[in-house]
Amino acid sequence: MFRGSADPTPEGGWKAAVIGSTGHGDFGHGLEAIFRDVHGIAEVTLADPDPAGRRRAAATSGAIRTHADWKELLRVERPHLVSLASRHAEEHASIALACIGAGAHLYVEKPFVRDPAEADAVLQAADRRGRRVAVAHTMRISPAAQAVLAALRSGRIGELREIHAWGKQDHRSGGEDLMVLGSHLFDFFRLYAGDPLWVTARVLQKGRDIVASDRRRVADDVGWVAGDRVSAQFAFAEGVTGTFTSDPSLRETTAKWGVELLGSRGSARLNCDLAPSAFLRASEPWGPSGRQDRWVPLEGVAPISPSDHNRLPVADWLASIRESREPACSGRNGAWAVEMVAGVYQAALGGSRVRFPLAERRHPLDP
Repeated sequence: MFRGSADPTPEGGWKAAVIGSTGHGDFGHGLEAIFRDVHGIAEVTLADPDPAGRRRAAATSGAIRTHADWKELLRVERPHLVSLASRHAEEHASIALACIGAGAHLYVEKPFVRDPAEADAVLQAADRRGRRVAVAHTMRISPAAQAVLAALRSGRIGELREIHAWGKQDHRSGGEDLMVLGSHLFDFFRLYAGDPLWVTARVLQKGRDIVASDRRRVADDVGWVAGDRVSAQFAFAEGVTGTFTSDPSLRETTAKWGVELLGSRGSARLNCDLAPSAFLRASEPWGPSGRQDRWVPLEGVAPISPSDHNRLPVADWLASIRESREPACSGRNGAWAVEMVAGVYQAALGGSRVRFPLAERRHPLDP
């Protein structure tokens, strides 16, 4: 048992568990293995309804026992920590609530949940039980993302004026890109510019503005999505504007998915990946022959391997439990990303500016 909120380390070490559903897809980006070889973890157990997937994930995670039913795992194992590893968000809220009710702290694959109402329920339950919830927006705490933040705070690019973000703009362009990759990008918006004030947006389906009946489900079930093109504009304090674009015709033009910060003295870019990279733009003045711009790597960025991308956020999450504080990749940050996605749909469907926090907490595409 936990000794209390001031010292939450259980005697004998943490009992950890992994919950996923490989028969319905896959575990997200190595989340089945986040407890392996971590100091203070006494044992790992795992739940997965698919027998073959359960065997594979058990080998990867180092689980000593497995269950077909996650409810049985919670009842039998009573874990202190849970990695909610499924990429499919349709069950995130219900599983998260059950885990918190069983006394577990949570590390959740993104997107956190499907809509603001689900986020509210999970965070309120976690607050009542004193549980720490982190979301796998792993790039937020990466050396590259933090180096861009340091460059911004030190004034190297001057005063921030605009942030531009592009999704992967692949076969998932539009609504799926908005939720799956946009959740990372909106997390960066808030890291660099603070909470959004309002949003306007246009979401198109085959060249026309979407209506609610355009909603659909996708293979990685992240809730309702709509549209094959998205263009959104967010307002932040101090006159900062942020734009998000997902348009398959711009995939080659915008190149790598990520965020670009435009300041009064220069620009910085974060190219997203499991191991992100950061750049500053070196520019020359316009002349008769044009202008040459070069993106140069931001110096002093500690390298991180793609296979190691979970190490920093998981270590911070475990430290937040010991220290009774919010983790850097917190559930509240994850909830804001979901709320910004919902705001895009609300603005697009209503054809108007939508202010944050959203008054309507249900998914805008719900029937």
